[in-house]
Amino acid sequence: MGKIRGWLRLSLKAAAPPAKLEVKMAGGGAISYSEEFISPVAAARLFRAMIVEADHLIPQLLPQAVKSIELLQGHGGPGTIKKITLAQGSETKIVIHRVDEVDEEKLKYGYSVIEGVGLGDKVESICYEVKFEGSTNGGTKGTTIARYLPKPGAEVTEEEIRAEEAKAKAIFKVIEAYLIHTNPH
Repeated sequence: MGKIRGWLRLSLKAAAPPAKLEVKMAGGGAISYSEEFISPVAAARLFRAMIVEADHLIPQLLPQAVKSIELLQGHGGPGTIKKITLAQGSETKIVIHRVDEVDEEKLKYGYSVIEGVGLGDKVESICYEVKFEGSTNGGTKGTTIARYLPKPGAEVTEEEIRAEEAKAKAIFKVIEAYLIHTNPH
């Protein structure tokens, strides 16, 4: 486990800026965030680790941040409800996700944050769509789109969105480092 933390520090320091990053107002007061990402890890392998095996991998690789991920309803497909228990100091915090789409053939995944600390006081829900595609060098070129729906009268700033997305990017980098350096096959 110490090995992965060392590689994570190196990966985060060496991380290139995203290929394309955009935050804009969408219809109905929603705010849309989109980002392209690249990885040297093959798309199917990255999808498997980031999506299919994430419920087990994330708590294992980031026990200081995520205590557990458990299914409250369903078996992982659309409609599944997941409870993520975060380890933040001595206070336990919960985030509830609903799986909206899982397409292992097209390497697409969609989910919504519907309850808990991931929403804060200002956001009613956040919907994510993630797509992984093979790149010409054998790695992955992907896209993440997030749609933040603010609560009535609330204003969500671009800085707040970027701060939340930085947390997701850090998890991505940990899993990517694990696949590259600790579990290369």
